[in-house]
Amino acid sequence: MTEFDPKIVGFLCNWCSYAGADLAGVSRIQYPPNIRIVRVMCSGRVDPAFILEAFKSGADGVLVAGCHLPADCHYISGNFKAYRRVTLLKKLLQQFGIEPERLRLEWVSASEGDRFATIIKDMVKEIKKLGPNPLRAGGKTSG
Repeated sequence: MTEFDPKIVGFLCNWCSYAGADLAGVSRIQYPPNIRIVRVMCSGRVDPAFILEAFKSGADGVLVAGCHLPADCHYISGNFKAYRRVTLLKKLLQQFGIEPERLRLEWVSASEGDRFATIIKDMVKEIKKLGPNPLRAGGKTSG
């Protein structure tokens, strides 16, 4: 039997989090290759339907990452919108039988490549403890 290798979808804001992930890459900071990044202009633009679709499609975890501090958002209130949405969505996920720990919201600046790598390492470790997405494990997903 092979070891469970989680699939993580990351929605990263263009201005800070994506740049932090890029810095981790160009700095050759090692982190697990389990994340598939979707670049968005702002964490506030991540529709809850995108997150639900990621889980429905078999993602074991979803990361939403925005600018370094909620007050530092390039679009002023985007991080606050993301925070409210993710908080409510975690409650909704429980209704679907998905552990809320599979959804994570983080603030990462463009200069925090180390922090980005640490978040991914921690998330992979946490999701390995939880096991596969219950929707994928039940054979209800397409991929």
